[in-house]
Amino acid sequence: MSTSYWLDRTYRSDKKNYDVVIVGAGISGLSTAFWLNKEDPSLKIAIVEKHRIGFGASGRNAGFITCGSVEHFNRLISKHGLQEAVDIWKFAETNLKLLQEHIIQENGKEIEFAKRGAYSLAAQDNEFKELQNVAKTMRELNIPVETYSSSEVEKNVGAKNFVGGIKYLDDAETNPVLLLELMRSKIKADLFEGTEAHRYEQTAEGTRILKTDNGDFETSMIIYCLNGYSPNLHPYFDDKIYATRAQILMMEKAPPFMDGPCYANFYLDYFRQMPNGALLIGGFRQLEKTTEVGYSDHITPVIQNALHDFVKEHLPTLRDKKVTHRWSGIMGFSRDGQPMIGALPEDNQVYFAGGYTGHGIGLAFNTGKSLVDMIFGRDVPAWLSARRFS
Repeated sequence: MSTSYWLDRTYRSDKKNYDVVIVGAGISGLSTAFWLNKEDPSLKIAIVEKHRIGFGASGRNAGFITCGSVEHFNRLISKHGLQEAVDIWKFAETNLKLLQEHIIQENGKEIEFAKRGAYSLAAQDNEFKELQNVAKTMRELNIPVETYSSSEVEKNVGAKNFVGGIKYLDDAETNPVLLLELMRSKIKADLFEGTEAHRYEQTAEGTRILKTDNGDFETSMIIYCLNGYSPNLHPYFDDKIYATRAQILMMEKAPPFMDGPCYANFYLDYFRQMPNGALLIGGFRQLEKTTEVGYSDHITPVIQNALHDFVKEHLPTLRDKKVTHRWSGIMGFSRDGQPMIGALPEDNQVYFAGGYTGHGIGLAFNTGKSLVDMIFGRDVPAWLSARRFS
């Protein structure tokens, strides 16, 4: 990112000293700080954030806490093999369990948390057949899933013109910003919002100086938790994490009619009814796939109209409701669809986590734990390590 001379305050003589400096105050950065606190409460930690907590994808997503992966389970098996596919799915299940145990606890209602499962709906027979095969495979592996007919889908979520679907019973949902605020309350770290990091330098003494527009931070270790924005800080990420835009639309309140959030069109589209009755719907980036990239968070008529048309076709209860919000956010898609952790090849004291491919809320808390495991010399899954790209 660029900064004008007038806004650059690196000329300030004061220097802030920390054991660890985390760059990014989204779900990834806060999760890493939490697990560092658990590992060593004496660590002096700073979290540096260009805007404010959750300003990036963490505060612009749909609030799904999804088990598994961005891909249907059978496709995950084809890509990774059975055992690794199961490991990836279980990793996400553990992510939710850890969130409930350490962060959510008795505060579920306050952060609009609910564990109602999530549907994957099919509009065509061939997709429903694949979903049925997915469910069969998952049942054989004791992963809880149910299959629903067209009429059952309409009864349970008020969605018409679907031939059927399956429901992952362990999925959950939340208000992502309230979740982040709750997590922040459990973290011991100094937060520097409105502070943009530019680069880092090594000193003769072996420390690192993080250069920001709010002065220098001297530290023994830097951790980048920038997800889609990672390539802005270092070229190592240029061919590993890609900035990808997603768009969302929200419609005014309606009486409750959905018993769980939904995916459609092979995970590309998604919608859920909020606790207050409002409907959130996102997706359709496949309509402008070549241009839904980069760092601009603008919205486009093609995708926004498609979202609204979807509601009119499939959710008649909301056909006459007004649109209240439209927004977009920048996700970090990894090269193979799975998150990545590691250290920069040229500097083993600069670590990173990112590449959640649209599922940061469902993966980042456990990913942060795994990154801390790596930092302290413990083994981590090979599919999660950035060394897989070597």
